Amino acid sequence: MTTHTRLRKFNTRDAYPEQNLDNDVCMVVRAGNTVYVRGQTAMDLDGNIVGIGDAAAQTENAMACAKTLLEEAGSGLGDIVKIVIYITDRSCRDPVYRVVGKWLKGVYPVSTGLIVEGLAKPEYLMEIDIIAVIPD
Repeated sequence: MTTHTRLRKFNTRDAYPEQNLDNDVCMVVRAGNTVYVRGQTAMDLDGNIVGIGDAAAQTENAMACAKTLLEEAGSGLGDIVKIVIYITDRSCRDPVYRVVGKWLKGVYPVSTGLIVEGLAKPEYLMEIDIIAVIPD
């Protein structure tokens, strides 16, 4: 009996051909009533990078993708319980957090923010990791 569902499966060789990887992963895992969303970045759901050099635009893309992925799993933005936001430079904090705050107004998830040296692609200025629930 399967205890979880994997949505939007892919292989990293397709998303990151320049990195010579070969890992089977997915965008979303639904386990019971919990939804785990792959870190969302400047890469849209078609594999295009948007908002190069613009942290706010990258965050808009990440949140729009997260909304779609959560809904495909039977959840939604209002069901988010935890977010982790990674930014590559302290100067990105304000634009990233303003966009996230707009999308999650009234949601009140627990939140962790980290400044990191880099992300999977050099164009990425931010990444947001999300855990949500599926309402009863």
